[in-house]
Amino acid sequence: MTAAAAEPAPIDAAPLAETPGASLPPGQAEWCLGVGGARLRAALFPAKSPIGSVVLSPGRTEHIEKYVEVINELVGRGYTVLCHDWRGQGLSARLLSDPLRGHADGFGDFVADYSKMLNVFEARLPKPWIAVAHSMGGCLCLMALARGEARVSAAILSAPMLSINAAKPMHGFAEPVTWLVAHLGWRAVYALGNAYDPAAVTFEDDKLTHDRARHDRTRAQIVATPELQLGGVTWGWVSSATRAIGWLSRTPLLARIEIPITVLAAGADLLVDNVGVRAVTARLPRGRYVEIPGAYHEILMETDDIRAVFWREFDDLAAPFRAKRPRAKAPAKGTPRPRK
Repeated sequence: MTAAAAEPAPIDAAPLAETPGASLPPGQAEWCLGVGGARLRAALFPAKSPIGSVVLSPGRTEHIEKYVEVINELVGRGYTVLCHDWRGQGLSARLLSDPLRGHADGFGDFVADYSKMLNVFEARLPKPWIAVAHSMGGCLCLMALARGEARVSAAILSAPMLSINAAKPMHGFAEPVTWLVAHLGWRAVYALGNAYDPAAVTFEDDKLTHDRARHDRTRAQIVATPELQLGGVTWGWVSSATRAIGWLSRTPLLARIEIPITVLAAGADLLVDNVGVRAVTARLPRGRYVEIPGAYHEILMETDDIRAVFWREFDDLAAPFRAKRPRAKAPAKGTPRPRK
């Protein structure tokens, strides 16, 4: 007797916030459960005739909707796209009662969330998979790969948080110093008075992109949907970041990552220290380091000429992994060809 097929799990739909002039392609946002039952938001945007899938992981403070342009471009290239909000930001569960505080108690749960999310969507993600990750997302994605996530065929990391400019004055003591401050009762306190109103940040103050229109698009999103806003970081987050960066700078597990990884660094990055980024990339067996002169931190939100470098590198990286489309069969001999 054949067992009855299991009923598909119902989709727990989540909202997507859109603003005029920034429409996402057809897709579905869903709630899924992370570590400890945290409710996390992810969205799937299927391509009509997919040649593979892209798992798109934003940076700190960012949300799915911010990547509307990138998602449309990827779907237009033939990729099904899975984009998500990390815990503590976007519409995913916040970690403190004050939702504006960017917080973490270690990045282990973030990395575990990533693998759990891939488990949920795996059957709906055509192979091969390419990971695209920015800043904090790049750090977390690389941690997942080092810890054995083997379903990804290639990765491209945009200005990955593999070293922080603000930690440079500590000369190698960033991990113990920030851990000590966080564990002396300051873990949920804004680091160095880093509180700010994200909706009030101007284009001139931001220094993350040279493109005013793309900056204004993101600002319009968080003004229209205040739940997407996230402010400064706590000492708990800073401690988590320095420990993750320290781990990646030392772990021998990087040598086990066999997939090709392109690391794009922003030449005028004010947040990430490219010396550290270059050093980590050099330890990847198939790592490629590309620095874009003059680019600010948010490469994918930058001007067209800077973004063009990203797309050139993405296409080069993805070329060997594109799923081959079946060719039309040649007509049999003697078969009349259709008239043109």
